[in-house]
Amino acid sequence: MITMIAAAGENNELGKDNDLLWHLPDDFKRFKQLTTGHHIIMGRKTFESFPRPLPNRTHIIITRNKTYKKGDILIAHAMEEALQLAAKAPHPFIIGGGEIYKMGLPIADKIELTRVHSTFEEADTFFPEFSKEEWQLISETTHEKDDKHNYSFTYETWIRK
Repeated sequence: MITMIAAAGENNELGKDNDLLWHLPDDFKRFKQLTTGHHIIMGRKTFESFPRPLPNRTHIIITRNKTYKKGDILIAHAMEEALQLAAKAPHPFIIGGGEIYKMGLPIADKIELTRVHSTFEEADTFFPEFSKEEWQLISETTHEKDDKHNYSFTYETWIRK
């Protein structure tokens, strides 16, 4: 099972200048809970936005740069190669950014989407549109705005029909 995991605004906004547009601590906790122990597939810019590799996960970076090296991180030059590197993993996650999500959408089985209930005109990166005819919403849990979260949001779990 291949899962894409993302947080996106009402208009599918993901971020700006390789950074998120919001700070949602409970969403970070959920991301950690779901991805820990798994392979995570991401683009180079997403990886480089982290202060350090995320603990207890196998990182696979997709980059066009044929000479890119980053310690013991796995490097791929196409989504197919990244999936081959994760072939023995029971549940790899595609974690972004925008171009990597576009590559992953046709092959993903599941989407774990945190829908942030606001719009962000400054965004420069977006989650791809997906058809409700191809995907079924099987779970949703709403989290209201509070003193640690400037926006309300909903955890949505989608599976391919």
